Amino acid sequence: MEKEILKNLYFDSTLSIAELVKKLSKSTPSITKVINRLLEENIIIECGFAESTGGRRPIQFALNPSLDFYILTISSDQYFSTCTLTDLNQKILLEHRDIPLELKSDNSSELILSEIDRILASSKVTLDRIIGIGISMPGFVNSELGVNESYINTHPLYRMKSKIEKKYKLSTVIENDSRCIAIAEKEFGLAKGADNSLIINLNWGVGLGIIINGKVFKGESGFAGEFSHIPLSNDNTLCSCGKRGCLEVEASLNSAINNTENDIQRNEYSIYSTFVKSNLNKIDALIEASHVGDQIAINNVGKIGYMLGKGISTLIHILNPKQIIVSGRGAELGRILNPQIQIAINEFCIPEIAKTTQIQMSDLNKHAQIKGTAAIVVENHINRILTK
Repeated sequence: MEKEILKNLYFDSTLSIAELVKKLSKSTPSITKVINRLLEENIIIECGFAESTGGRRPIQFALNPSLDFYILTISSDQYFSTCTLTDLNQKILLEHRDIPLELKSDNSSELILSEIDRILASSKVTLDRIIGIGISMPGFVNSELGVNESYINTHPLYRMKSKIEKKYKLSTVIENDSRCIAIAEKEFGLAKGADNSLIINLNWGVGLGIIINGKVFKGESGFAGEFSHIPLSNDNTLCSCGKRGCLEVEASLNSAINNTENDIQRNEYSIYSTFVKSNLNKIDALIEASHVGDQIAINNVGKIGYMLGKGISTLIHILNPKQIIVSGRGAELGRILNPQIQIAINEFCIPEIAKTTQIQMSDLNKHAQIKGTAAIVVENHINRILTK
């Protein structure tokens, strides 16, 4: 029960005994006994009273901010990775953001290991103070087996988890990037408290995390959520999966970037061509150009919003969800995307079904994958602080 209490205190920051009883479906005496033991060991602390709802105000508890334990995460997309060291109060101790690292490159696994070395050297945190390492990346990640089946079994990224564990002798967890983003929204974002949600990861591609009955749904073989590869596009462009007609070729940020660059080549003026010189990540250049009102960037972001809405219409018809959350880097473009998504939903969705689904833009956006990757470490290894 200690592990479950610690996990909930990490996710909720502060909780009372009554709230823990409700969350864990355990008796008040059993929860109180564990709380007292954790207090004696200085693993948790009292942190004042909850707001009064009538009657005696309950004492709240939190993880001890003085605990000298950390979580190391590597959050990768197709072209960039972010390496982060955080404490158990979700405070970032050190972060190396947007490191150029193309996953398809032959030396990608060695680059990931070198980034771990670099952040450890910079932080001076010793390995015995790290409860675990989390890595998230796109692809057919089988978290139970700890492999990424998007790669052949001789590719270094196929067994990245075991490579990290072998080198650092630390428990490591690996998960698909979109599922990590769904976990982040479930624990810290707009899906918190909702039993059923669909979370779209809008980045270079388009991913989907599915929350059913409060849990991430992975499907029979662990690969549920391949939203980007449903055949809704009339564009004949070859998708990264090797097929044609995939939603991703018209509904991803990569699509908006390619279209913007093609417009510039046709002598259309766009300030994107200036911003791309000062931004290492083209997505940041697209977002910046859109936010200052660049018409070419806005037009191309709107196009992917419309196609995204077409895909969302399919999800609404199949699952009839209460909420669909657009997260990942693309959520920063919510003001441009949302009207176009709604236009497509109005066009393609049966009104009686669509009216019960709310489309929301995440506040976590580009931070979601990092928070979700740390969350899977806590989910699996928070109990390590009890034995160190």
